[in-house]
Order: sequence, then C-alpha cells, then structure tokens
Amino acid sequence: MLPDEIKLKINKILTTHFNREVRISNYRAVSGGDINSAVKIETSRGNFFLKWNYSNKSPGIFCKEAKGLEILAGTGCIRIPKVINTGETANYSFLLLESIEEKKPQQNFWHELGKNLACLHKNTSQNFGLDHDNYIGTLHQSNTFHGKWTDFFREERIKPMMKSALLSKLLNSKDLDLAERLFDRLTEIFPESEPSLIHGDLWSGNFMTDEHGMPCLIDPAVYYGNREMDIAMSKLFGGFNPQFYEAYHYYYPLSSGWEKRLKICKLYPLLVHLNLFGGQYAEGVRSILRVF
Repeated sequence: MLPDEIKLKINKILTTHFNREVRISNYRAVSGGDINSAVKIETSRGNFFLKWNYSNKSPGIFCKEAKGLEILAGTGCIRIPKVINTGETANYSFLLLESIEEKKPQQNFWHELGKNLACLHKNTSQNFGLDHDNYIGTLHQSNTFHGKWTDFFREERIKPMMKSALLSKLLNSKDLDLAERLFDRLTEIFPESEPSLIHGDLWSGNFMTDEHGMPCLIDPAVYYGNREMDIAMSKLFGGFNPQFYEAYHYYYPLSSGWEKRLKICKLYPLLVHLNLFGGQYAEGVRSILRVF
C-alpha cells in the first residue's frame, strides 16, 4: 500500500517537474527487493518507479543511492535509470526514478553486460574510496580514501563488518584472529592495481533488461575499488552467463591469479550478508578465513 503522504508528495514533485498538474492514477507493487517497498506508478505523464522506507531507517540512504546512480550514468557506459527526485515526508524517505519497461533480453545481452562493465571499470581515480560514504543494503559503507587497495580493503571493508558481526555475536574472537592473519598477507595476495569505478553490489537482482533488451544497472553501492570485487560479487550466488565473463575479459583482461583472489574478494559481501541476514552466512566467512 502506497502511503497517502508519499502519494501527495509525488503528485507535487511531478507537477513541478512537468510544469503542469500530474496525479498518480494507479500503482502496482514491484517484487524483488529485500529491504524497501517499491511500486510502479501510473500517471498522466507516463510511468515511474518509486521506492520508499521509514525515514529513520538508514538516514540518507536514497540520497546516496541517487548519487551512485548519477555517478554511473555519468560514465555513459551502460543504461542507468534516470533519477527524478529523492526526498522525505513526515514518516518516510523515497526515491523516484524513470520506469524501465523490461523486455526479453537480446541474444547479445550477456556480451553487452560484460562489455559495459569493462567500460565502467576503465573509469579510474587517484585513490581507492569515494568523496562520500554510502550504503550497501542498509549497512553503512565507509569510503575514506586510501592510496593502496590493501589498506582500503582492510580498514574500510573487512574491519567494520567484522566489528559489527562481533558485536552481534555472529562471529567470535577466534574469527578475528583468523582475520588478522589474512590482513598480514593482503599485500602478497593482491598485486598493485588502479582504482576502478565499480558498481559495488553486482548480483543478479541488481541488473535488469530494458525495453530494447539491453542491460541496465540498478541499486549501486559505488566506490573506486579493485574491479575484481564486482566480478567476485557476480559469482557469489552461482555466477552469470559465461558470455558475460568472456566479453569482460576480452575488453578488459584481469591480472594473472584473479581466480584465486576472488575468494578473498567474496569475504566482504559475505560479511555484509552475515550482518544483514544472520548466522547462516557465518560458515561461508569462516571457510575463507581458515585458509590463512
């Protein structure tokens, strides 16, 4: 059910956007999200996508998501839904986007997704991180800049998630000891690399097929990081179509030994899932840490 206060706010936003009166005539729920409520809304000026949550839950989350979408869109590498507006009502925060009409994927869909991701990753920065923090799911994601990937990975990715899991008693001091052993070896595991602009949460629920049958990315957790993080996330739950990886490697080959490093890269999203969804992910975390 779309709350009345959001409905009234969206009517005003769209009226201002189009400089003529616009009203929501209908809406229907959109499935797929684990965290927020979402609907496709129908208006006299077309369809739009709207998602919302309570404003006291993950403050600023939709503003950060809107920034992430705009950063990705600015590369021109891949279709990104246009941000119409983001804001708050008395009780809720929301994000209003253009509505992408999903169609059947073209035969070259996976090739294009791999090619487009390679293009995205060729956007680089001097340092690892981002000029603002954001979220992954509903969890705060620190993006403080570091000159080396290993420092960023340790301090801004693994340590904060380990701390949260320890406080929730999802992990224990033995797990922390194992993590410290991993930290001691990070510089020998990861070769020097350029900071790449990455999606940050690239699983199958965060891309879609647009009205032309081509890929579109949604729900980012962007930062400049090691591009192997996106590849690892894509493989966390079984992996994408092989054509995706073939195309990616053709346009932007990964450094030697990347297959072995993916397990370490998966540690971060597994810790995220552990903190978001509970203890069923603890063994996956431990299985990686035990290697060290």
